[in-house]
This record gives sequence, structure tokens and C-alpha cells, in this order.
Amino acid sequence: MVKFTQIRFFTILNTILTNYTMNFDSPLSAFQHWESTTPNNIMFNQPFEDGMKTYTYKDAGKEIRKLANAIKTLNYPEKSKITILSKNCAHWIMSDLAIQMAGHITVPIYPTINAESIYEIVDHSESKAAIVGKLDNYEAQKAGLRDVFKIGVKAYGIDETESWENMVATHEPMQDLPIQTPEELLTIMYTSGTTGSPKGVMHKVGSFAQLANTASEAFKMDVKNPSFFSYLPLTHIAERIGIEMYGLFQGASFTFPYSLETFANDLVATQPHSFFAVPRIWAKFQEGVLAKMPQKKLNRLLSIPIINNIVRKKIKAKLGLSRAVTIFSGAAPLALNVLEWYKTLGIEILQAYGMTEDCILAHFNLPGANKFGTVGKPLKGLTAKLSPEGEILVKSDCLMLGYYKEPELTAEVFTDDGYLKTGDIGEYDHDGYLTITGRIKDQFKTDKGKYISPAPIEMQFSKNPDVELICIVGMGIPQPIALVVASETGKQKGRESLAQSLIQTVEELNPSLEKVEKIEKIVVMSEDWTVDNGLLTPTLKIKRNRVEKIHMPMYKAWFEAKERVIFE
Repeated sequence: MVKFTQIRFFTILNTILTNYTMNFDSPLSAFQHWESTTPNNIMFNQPFEDGMKTYTYKDAGKEIRKLANAIKTLNYPEKSKITILSKNCAHWIMSDLAIQMAGHITVPIYPTINAESIYEIVDHSESKAAIVGKLDNYEAQKAGLRDVFKIGVKAYGIDETESWENMVATHEPMQDLPIQTPEELLTIMYTSGTTGSPKGVMHKVGSFAQLANTASEAFKMDVKNPSFFSYLPLTHIAERIGIEMYGLFQGASFTFPYSLETFANDLVATQPHSFFAVPRIWAKFQEGVLAKMPQKKLNRLLSIPIINNIVRKKIKAKLGLSRAVTIFSGAAPLALNVLEWYKTLGIEILQAYGMTEDCILAHFNLPGANKFGTVGKPLKGLTAKLSPEGEILVKSDCLMLGYYKEPELTAEVFTDDGYLKTGDIGEYDHDGYLTITGRIKDQFKTDKGKYISPAPIEMQFSKNPDVELICIVGMGIPQPIALVVASETGKQKGRESLAQSLIQTVEELNPSLEKVEKIEKIVVMSEDWTVDNGLLTPTLKIKRNRVEKIHMPMYKAWFEAKERVIFE
């Protein structure tokens, strides 16, 4: 009887411990916990040209604490701003933690922007110093940091007045870490700017902690030292919270790709437990699968018992998702047919919706509560409603403190009762799931005086696999036209075949549209839209204002052309 009772007691205790979610009140308290309780667990897998370097929580802790002490000796005023300019790497996250340990505020900068844009952010944020890590072309960006003290990471070939390596080698680890309070400013995150200039969004310690704890409770992974793969810019709120902070609060290990060329192989080698991607990446993955296994063959194999499971497992492993417990998509809507296609492979994608200003304590689909075509329900702690015009309004304890040095802009985005105006238009269904139907600033008026919301039309059009990107426009012309960037599949077709494919999509789509929404012409772009040419944000969203500015002078001529499909 005693033995049975003991066995039952330890079984219950183990169940409690397994399902217990560890909560932390700050990023530093989370890091300290894992540093002290799991010092030998791997924290970072950082690839270099000569191989992979691993850091345990103990190794990383020593380096972070030494750098924090070194920063303290620079004698900057308390809560000074320090910039991070780097692609995702172990030193990015170590820099973030060291800046916090030193009592300062992190200002991340997108690693792909030009020197002028870097200077604008550094100057506006009043940054005192910059930590410079892994970059593709630092020489072209260096002038943007001309007025600040620079700390270069030599391991990535950054040669500066002061080096990370020297600062770490000449200082002892910081022993007494500051206690972060919920209301203190932790970071200023400059938006990637789909419209207008970037704005500095201020977030406090408590917002990061609350969101990370909420995610830990909502997405129970039940995995010790889970593996995360970090590749989307850590400068973006989704990666900063969903990968860095969520991973930190989970005691995760972080792996980074070596380069864009090795990305696919690096992901496969990692097989992370949690994975986040934007729609363009899901489309690329789908293209890759279908290039090796055409849809007809895939359908046939998935219809055969036993074989179908073998095929699913093989594809998931080839994509790097064999161990993934939670799989997310965000930044832009993912087409329903793409979600359903992945589900046939046993890959269930959870769409989410949030923004820098709400710290992505927002709407999420959850495991077991995932409705395709929606972005889910409000997370715990979020109150949401629609304005009379249909704009989504949200309120929580995680909303931004405001835009840095922009009180008037800050006031404009809040209602009198404290709700954040998201700028997005949406609808809730009877189960409380939210569907995004457009963005207020994306609406345009044709010369008939009718307003059109392009997002739903673009979503339907993008089901065509020959389409990589699409922007529905029509300012000043009678009917909308579609600006299309062809996908790799589309580019492999001849012009006549591609044109016919696009016309077929329009003929299928137009009957479901209002008369003023019907697409009149299709223009196939001669140049891809990329981050480098300024037509995509670093998170691969279309910069509609830039696309419009470049192409608007041609709208009238394109509309009046005889052809239904025009090749630019």
C-alpha cells in the first residue's frame, strides 16, 4: 500500500511539474533562471565559415555579463540608448541582454537598410553607442553610425575602434544584476514602415514579460530546452517576442542560418520545435515541394494508406518541421488554399495578427482552436472591439508607451478611452474569430468616386501559383488593375501561357466582385519587388506607397491599352 501511494504521489508530482508553466517578471530574471538551473544546456548554435560554435547558458552568461560590465565603464547616463546593427546571430541576443544588464535601452536597427536611414534612427533615438555584428555590407552602412561609439564583433569581420572580443577579455563578469521593474522602458523599436517614415515604438519591461508568459501558457510545448530557429529580423516585433523572448522564457536553444543560400539546409539540420514564417516563405516552401513532387503525384500518394504517412513524414523532415509543435504565420494574411494544402501534409499553421504598437498581445489561432481564414481570437489580457467604420481597436497592459518624441502622433493612434487604433479593418464571426478585410490606408478611390479595399481581392488573386506578389491599384482610373510579380513557376512559362493563366484567374474572380471592384487589366512587372529595391519591408510585406509612387504615372496608359495583360 505504501509503495502504491509513493508511486501515485510521484506520478502526480511529475504531471504537475510537466504541465507547470514557469512565469518570469522580466527578460533578465528569465535568463538568470536558466543560467543557474540549466547552465550546461545549449543556448546558441552559431554558424561560422569554419563551422558551428555552441554556447551553453553558462558560456553565454559569462560573455553577456562581461560585456555588460564593459558597457558600464563607458559611463553613459542611466537609461541611455544603445543600438544593435546586425543580422540575427548569437551576438544579437547577447547584446540585447548585456544592454539591459548595463541599465540601458536597446534600439534595434534593420540590418538591410542604407546608411542614411541608419543615421536617421541613430540620431532620432539619441543613441550613444552601437554594437555591430553580422552584416552583408557594413562598409556601405558604416557612415550611418558616424556619430556614435562603435563596438564591432571581429568574429563577423567587423573591425572597429573597439571590439566585442577585447571588451569581453578585459572585464570581469557583472555579478549584481539590476532588478527590472515592469514600468521601466526596455526598448525603442522602429517600425519597418510600409507607409511613411519609421516611428520609434517604446515598450516597457512588463509588456515583454506579460506577452512571453501569456505565450508560454497558451502554447504549452512540454519540451525541455526546446529548439528555436531565428532568421526573420530580430528587429521586428514578431521575431523579437515570438522567438527571442518566448524562447528565453522557455529556456530554449537558438540556432541561426549561416546565409540565405544555406537557409534551407540549416533549417533541416535544426528541426526546431517552434517555427514562424511569413506568407511568402510558406509559398516558397510549397513551390519547392511541388517542383520535386507534382500535385497529381502528391495527391495519389496521399490517398494510399500507410504510404501517405510515410510521405507526410518525409516532406515535414525535408522542410525542417518534423519536430515542430507550434507553427505560425503572420505579417500578412495566408491564403485559405495554402493553409488547407499544408494541412493535407499534417502541417497545421496557426495564423496570428499583431503589430509593433500592441507588442503582439493580440489575436491568435491556438492549437485545438484554429479556424482557417481567420487570425483567431483575442489572447488573454486583450480587449478588442470594432469602431463604427469597422476599424479594429485593441486595449491591453502591453500597448506601447507611445512613439518616441512624437506626442502628437501618439495621441492620434489612441481613442479617448485608451484603445489603440490598429488601422486595420476587420470582422468577427459568431464564434469570436477575427478576419482582416483590409487596411484603411490601403483603400483607394477610382475616378468614379468609389472606394475600394484591395486586400480581399489580392488574397483571392494570390491563389494562382503563378503569382508571387500582387498589388491591386486604381487611383484616378475607372476600374482597378492588378500589378503582378510572377512566381518562379510563372516565370518558367512563356508569355502567352502566363497571360492566359492570369486572365483565367480574373475571369473566375470578377463575378464575385462588386462592379466597381472588377479588375480590368493585369500588368506583369519586369522587376521583382525586394527589400533591396525598397518595395518590400524587411518582413517581406509590400510597401504599397512606394509601389504606387513608382507606377502611378503609368496607370492611365495601362488601363487604355488594348491588351488585357501587359508585360512591363
